[in-house]
Amino acid sequence: MKRESVTFNSEGKFCAAWLYVPDNLNQPAPAIVMAHGFSLVKEAYLDRYADMFCKNGFVVLVFDYRNFGESESDKPQHLEPYEQIKDYRNAITWVSALPEVNAEQIGIWGTSYSGGHVLHIAAVDKRVKAVVAQVPTINGRKGAARKMGTEQLANFVHQLESYRASRYFTGEQQMMPVVSLDEPSAQPHPDAFEWFMRASKIAPNWKNEITFESMEHYLEYNPASFVEFISPTPLLMIAAMEDGITPPDLIIEAYEDWANEPKKLLQLPGGHFDVYDGFTFDQASEGALQWFLQHLVVHIAK
Repeated sequence: MKRESVTFNSEGKFCAAWLYVPDNLNQPAPAIVMAHGFSLVKEAYLDRYADMFCKNGFVVLVFDYRNFGESESDKPQHLEPYEQIKDYRNAITWVSALPEVNAEQIGIWGTSYSGGHVLHIAAVDKRVKAVVAQVPTINGRKGAARKMGTEQLANFVHQLESYRASRYFTGEQQMMPVVSLDEPSAQPHPDAFEWFMRASKIAPNWKNEITFESMEHYLEYNPASFVEFISPTPLLMIAAMEDGITPPDLIIEAYEDWANEPKKLLQLPGGHFDVYDGFTFDQASEGALQWFLQHLVVHIAK
């Protein structure tokens, strides 16, 4: 297995990525495209998943979105989900053209915020032949209401409206912390602060700030509306049953009420961040691997 640093063009900017290629390929291989969740960069434990996938025969592309990490930026630390979705789809185009890759065997993997992204992409981009949505964002506003409470969310929306007016007249972006113990933040959950601080030690390119405008986009983001259109692309959804970030009941509701076959739901113990470096990593990664083996490797023979 080898890993090299690469870049690809996305909407006129470059995205930085790691390309993993298995050893001793004698024919084009299936590929998996991956990116991280809310504000995060590829160094924050995604190599653990990519290593496992590549050792089992997959070419893997792990990338940073525009405006984050090592990628090019014209609006630093700004999250706009549909722009990040464009980055995913451009990554699919780029990796599909590689001689090492079978373009008919492309899978996508996303987690947390990007778990919502891959639900959207799988519904609209049928180049994707299998999708894994791990602890995905289902509805930004509902998720925020769970974390903040109704009254605090209403106050926060009022604050966002004030910042929008300021931004309109000044052209300046205001910033807020992703996590904090003593001031309002994008992820107001004690588990989030502890994990992000730990992840920052291995991901020095991560910055603890985002634009306030990013939170407007988050509150308006509703990947649930695309779930019913994913079929016939095989869908694996992974829920952490003690998740305080992406509520598991919303994931289960989306799976049961809107997703169509072929589909599978993997319910894991533990919280949101245990799937990265905690006790459910093995179950989450093995579940994703088996889904890709079943639906990508077999797909070409059908």
